[in-house]
Amino acid sequence: MKRPNLEQRQALLTGVEAAGWKVLEVYRRDFDVETKEDESPLTEADMASHHALVALLEGMTPELPTLSEESAEIPFSTRQSWERYWLIDPLDGTKEFIKKNGEFTLNVALIENGVPVFGIVHAPALGVSWWGQVGEGAWKVQGNQSTAIQVRDLPDPEQAPWKVVGSRSHGSEEFEAFCSRLPHHERVSMGSSLKLCLVAEGEADLYPRLAPTCEWDTAAAQAVVIAAGGEVLNAQTFEPLRCNQQDSVLNPFFIVCGQRDERWEEALHASLKK
Repeated sequence: MKRPNLEQRQALLTGVEAAGWKVLEVYRRDFDVETKEDESPLTEADMASHHALVALLEGMTPELPTLSEESAEIPFSTRQSWERYWLIDPLDGTKEFIKKNGEFTLNVALIENGVPVFGIVHAPALGVSWWGQVGEGAWKVQGNQSTAIQVRDLPDPEQAPWKVVGSRSHGSEEFEAFCSRLPHHERVSMGSSLKLCLVAEGEADLYPRLAPTCEWDTAAAQAVVIAAGGEVLNAQTFEPLRCNQQDSVLNPFFIVCGQRDERWEEALHASLKK
């Protein structure tokens, strides 16, 4: 399979939603929380989703490798030969899952030569999915309703404030410095990859991520943003974020935008100066 066709997209959406039900089964009762080596939390929901998503993707595309946050580490010497592969985060926003605020997602992305070209972001507690395929468009799915989405034009901040999304659980000094240099704006706090989806559907203008993330945290939503007409850019170079380019799966700091504008570009540049 290259990029999913209509039938395959529907099967993937259905399969990711089914994995989401497994997550909700855990969410709605008491559960234990473990701590991984990197000090991040892990629940049985992470692993239930991991196994369901890996089985779904291996069943549909046995020829493609899958890299999951919860899979055994795969060395870059192996990964660097991958032209096309699946990249998944079985449960993004585990801290929000533990807090039971609903702001967690299942993320599935298809990567081609380092570029996310197809992605599904499913928020089971909210009953919403976002998906996008580069060159095809992006959609928000809620119940039986599927609505095409796109980024919005950046408003004149004197007429309507820019909307800037920040992390619910991971703030940073750089984020505060960035916001302090912007024209009139409002902040929206949100967990997980939902922040990128807000930009994709035109509910926010900017999401500067000036704190650590990994490629599986962002790739699926990056595909949705790109398909909706936006960009996910390295905060230092303003080059598009790419996956699987180095041994580490850590992302550089980045910004998600519907439109480029010298005012926020200058604010970002200044906020990252040491």
